[in-house]
Amino acid sequence: MTTEAIRAVALVGHAGAGKTTLAEALLHQAGAIPSMGSIERGTTVCDFDPLEKQHQHSLYSAVAHFEYQDTRVHLIDTPGYPDFLGQAISCLPAAETVIVVVNAQTGIELTTTRMMNWAARRKLCRMIVVNKIDAENADLPALLSALQQTFGKECLPINLPAAGGTKVVDCFFNPAGESDFSSVEQAHRALIDQVVEVDEELMALYLEQGDIDPEQLHAPFEKALREGHLVPICFTSARTGAGVRELLDIFVKLLPNPAEGNPRPFIKGEGPDAKAFRAVPDPDKHVVAHVFKVSVDPFVGKLGVFKVHQGTITKDSQLFVGNARKPFKVGHLFMLRGKEHVEVERCIPGDIGAVAKVEEIAFDAVLHDHHDEDRLHLQPLEFPNPIYGLAIDPVKRGDEQRLWEVLTKLAAEDPCLKVERLMATNETVVRGLGELHIRTLLERMTTQYKLEVKTHPPRIEYRETITAPAEGHHRHKKQTGGAGQFGEVFLRIEPLPRGAGFEFVDEVKGGAIPSQFIPAVEKGVQQVLESGAIAGYPMQDVRVVVYDGKTHPVDGKEVAFITAGKKAFLDAVMKARPIVLEPIVHIEVTVPEANLGDVTGDISSKRGQVTGTQPVRGGMVTVAGLVPLSELNNYQSRLKSLTGGAGSYSVEFSHYEPVPPNVQQQLVAQHKAPAAED
Repeated sequence: MTTEAIRAVALVGHAGAGKTTLAEALLHQAGAIPSMGSIERGTTVCDFDPLEKQHQHSLYSAVAHFEYQDTRVHLIDTPGYPDFLGQAISCLPAAETVIVVVNAQTGIELTTTRMMNWAARRKLCRMIVVNKIDAENADLPALLSALQQTFGKECLPINLPAAGGTKVVDCFFNPAGESDFSSVEQAHRALIDQVVEVDEELMALYLEQGDIDPEQLHAPFEKALREGHLVPICFTSARTGAGVRELLDIFVKLLPNPAEGNPRPFIKGEGPDAKAFRAVPDPDKHVVAHVFKVSVDPFVGKLGVFKVHQGTITKDSQLFVGNARKPFKVGHLFMLRGKEHVEVERCIPGDIGAVAKVEEIAFDAVLHDHHDEDRLHLQPLEFPNPIYGLAIDPVKRGDEQRLWEVLTKLAAEDPCLKVERLMATNETVVRGLGELHIRTLLERMTTQYKLEVKTHPPRIEYRETITAPAEGHHRHKKQTGGAGQFGEVFLRIEPLPRGAGFEFVDEVKGGAIPSQFIPAVEKGVQQVLESGAIAGYPMQDVRVVVYDGKTHPVDGKEVAFITAGKKAFLDAVMKARPIVLEPIVHIEVTVPEANLGDVTGDISSKRGQVTGTQPVRGGMVTVAGLVPLSELNNYQSRLKSLTGGAGSYSVEFSHYEPVPPNVQQQLVAQHKAPAAED
C-alpha cells in the first residue's frame, strides 16, 4: 500500500443525520462486513459502546478502515449532538476530507453550520452528503438551494437523485442524463466551470474547446477542494444503499490522498521561538504522528489512536511521546474497525493506527522517533468552552481518591471535560458542554467503573473585577524574637477591557523595592487574583502598577513583600468599586412552532434576551438568545415540561457581564459568612 492509495475521511454533522448508518453502508458495500448492522439492535460497527447501544446514538468518535478498489479508506464516525462536539472536533486533524452529513428531512442544523465553519477555518477539504433522500416529505431542490445560500455558490452537486430517490446519477464524469430535479447537464457544466477557475492553462483550453475531459481535471479538482473553491454535494440513502457505491467511487477517484490534502499546521518550539513545521508524507523520513483520540477501556487499558503524518511506524519502532526523554516500544500495532483491533505490520504516512497500554500517551501528543522532533505540536484546536458544571461526591466515604482517578481517566478521553478541585469550597467539580454531556459521564462512572456518586449544582464560574482606578498601600512589619520581617508597597490599579486578563507593571525607581523582591509582590497580588477580594471568585481584567515602597537591610524578606503586595492590592481593590461578573451563554433552543411564545417568555423571565428566531423544517423553530448561566439550572426539565419533551437546546459561552446589585450583595454575604466563622 502506498500513501497515494490512502483516503482518510471524517463523517460529521448533526445528530440524526445518519452518519453511523452511512458508515455501516460504506463498510458493507466495500465488502468489509457481510451485512449491515442496525442502531436499533445495537449491532453497528461504530456504535459499539454499551451506553451508545442503550441510547441509540453516538457518544464517542469511532474509527473503521476498509479497502475498496485497491484503496485503503480510514473512516471516522463522530457524534452529532452539540454536547459531544469535542469528540468530533478532535478527530478532524486526522482526516484529509471532512464529510458533513445532512438529514434530507431536517436540513441545515446547528452542528451542520458549526462543522462547515470549523473545517473551513482549519483549511480541510469539505464535502456535503445529503442522506435519507428517500424519506417522506424531503424537499431536495429546496435543501440544495438552502445549502448554496448558507455556505456559498461553491457548494455544487456532483451527483443528483434519480428514479424517485432510488439511485443517483453522476454529474462530473457524465455530461448528460436523467435526474429527479435540476439538470445533469447544467450541474456538469457548473462543476467544470468551477474547477477550471483554479488553473489558468486549463481555463484557456476550456474556453477554446468548449469542453474538457474530466480525466484532465484531477489535479485542479484537488486544488479547488484544498482552497475551499469547491464543496461537492452528494446524495445518498444509507438505509436503501442508494448512492453509496457512487460515494465510494468518489472517495477513490476524486478525494485527496494524504500527500494532496493541505498540510497540518505543526509548530516547532514554544512562544516567540515557535516556527511552522511541515510534515512530509514520506515513508523513509523520521516518524511524526499525532494522537487525536485516547480511550480507556477497563479490559484493554489505554488505547492511543494516531494519524501518521511522516515516516513509517512498525511494531519494532521506538517512539517518544512529546518531550519525553524515554521511548516506548510499539510491540503491537493496530488498525481499528470499531471495537475490533486488527494487528498490522506497519503504518505509513496517511494511515490511522493505534497502540494499547502505553500510559504516557495523551490526547494531542506528537509521537516521533528522533530527539530533534521533541518540541513539536499541532496548532491548538479551538474547542467549545466547557461551562456546564456539576459538583460530584462519592456516596461511600473513603472513595474520594478513587473518584478523582476515575474522573481524570474520563477527562483524558474528552477534550471538553474539565475536572477541578475547588479549594475554597472543597468541591470536586466536573465541567462539560451541557446536561447530556455530564449525564453520560455519570452513567459511565456507575456502569463502567462501578462508582456510586451523588451530585449537587456547582458554583457558577463567577469572576470579580474593578470598575475604577485606585491606589493601595500596606506596610508589613513583624518583630518576633530575633529576625523580623519588613516590607512596604505602594501600588495603583486600573480596570482593563473585558477579557484582557491581568497585567503587572514594575515602575519602582532607584531600588526602593529591591528587584529580587518584585516577584514576591506579584505573588501576593496573584494570591488575591486566584481567591478573589469580595466574593471568593477569581479576579480578572486588572492592571497593577507597583511604583514605590520601602525595605530594610536586615528584615526585608520575600515573605514580607508577599504579604505587603497582597494587602496593598486588597486595599486598592476595595476603593476601586469592585463588582462580580457572571458568565453569559449563547443559547439555541429548537422547539415546535406552537411552543414558541412559551419558550421566548421563559428566556425573558430568566434575565435573558432573545436575539433571533428562525424556522427550521418540520414545523420546528430555533430561538437564539443570551442568558446568564446561573439561570439555566435544571433547564432541561423546564424545557421538557414547556414542549412536552419535543424541545432541545445547546449552550456556548459568550462573555462575562456584571451581575445585578441584589445578586452581588447575596454573593458577598455568602462569602463573608464562612470567612467570619474561620
